[in-house]
Amino acid sequence: MSATESETKGKKGTLHLVATPIGNLKDITLRALEILKSVDLIVAEDTRRSRVLLEHYGIETPFGPSLYEGVEPQRVERVLNLLKEGKDVALISDAGTPLIQDPGFLLVRRAVEEGVRVVPVPGPTALVAALVASGFPTDRFVFEGVPPKKPGKRRAFFESLKDEERTVVLYESPHRILKTLETLAEVMPRREICVARELTKIHEEFLRGTAEEVLRRLQERPRVKGEFVLVIRGKKT
Repeated sequence: MSATESETKGKKGTLHLVATPIGNLKDITLRALEILKSVDLIVAEDTRRSRVLLEHYGIETPFGPSLYEGVEPQRVERVLNLLKEGKDVALISDAGTPLIQDPGFLLVRRAVEEGVRVVPVPGPTALVAALVASGFPTDRFVFEGVPPKKPGKRRAFFESLKDEERTVVLYESPHRILKTLETLAEVMPRREICVARELTKIHEEFLRGTAEEVLRRLQERPRVKGEFVLVIRGKKT
């Protein structure tokens, strides 16, 4: 075996964390397209959803093991072994930046531990899009993920944020947004909020006011649809 072959065999691959559009397919970056076309395989959260993006841009890179909630711990080592064999991998989520309320942390943590190069490929993130369009201060903010599902824990969650002076950003589903707004209206009745719905999509909209005002507007609709980002103005000092 030549020196060059030996070096190639021992070289580890690169893990690319590629941000994808959160709705509008045109929001993909040129660099993201280049990476997705050049890597050896793509690790997606849901290949059925990711295939729409890849087919739209004529990307034929094969998929590796999917990483979604529930199977991530069992599949991380498989992906890591491919990286250690020298394969270049692109990690993508269903939408937006990987690891932000999506699977991927375990893979990145293990890659770092094993000395695998990790490269971020920045792009769309729903929380930032909602934040900058909210009209609230952006110099200091905090992302708190998804509010708890159970009523008692959800109320305690918002109680803990009552005195937060930074702008707070949350994600919520269409199935729980009304309950979340009800709780928020009870805990912080006069606080300004902005609810962003269907960001970058055809029916994108921003609902602003108090939690009670936004709740009333949503309750008037026959059905609440779409993905939501909830932005809460921090407590004024």
